[in-house]
Amino acid sequence: MKMIKFMEGIIMELYLKENGLRTSLEYGELEISGDETYGFRPYQLMIASIAGCSGSVFRKILAKQRIEVEDIQITAEATRNPDEANRIEKITLHFIIKGHHLDPEKMYKNLAIARKNCSMVRSVENSIEIEETVKTIELSR
Repeated sequence: MKMIKFMEGIIMELYLKENGLRTSLEYGELEISGDETYGFRPYQLMIASIAGCSGSVFRKILAKQRIEVEDIQITAEATRNPDEANRIEKITLHFIIKGHHLDPEKMYKNLAIARKNCSMVRSVENSIEIEETVKTIELSR
């Protein structure tokens, strides 16, 4: 494992290779490159981190409330600015939730709680606009 944890933070060891960077983590190796034929592009990892964190926290909130969810699908839509080094300006997370007795208004309230407790969203909140949409699909028994 190449991630070292300290009280103050985490240190990741990344190794420069011909076409990008490599790191080994508990789950496996991660290849990062500006060319997607050699690894994940940095912006893809940023978007996936924000969607993954938000979805994980949201799912935990729903589980604590005993809301019956069969499936959650998240589609992330990003807007980048080519005039500013292609920086990510906005990420819209579209949540499609399948389950039983789903209240769309309650889903939005739970997403607001998830936003406050997601470390990735909080890390970028003053530089990347994050927006969420919710679609609920009621499943019959």
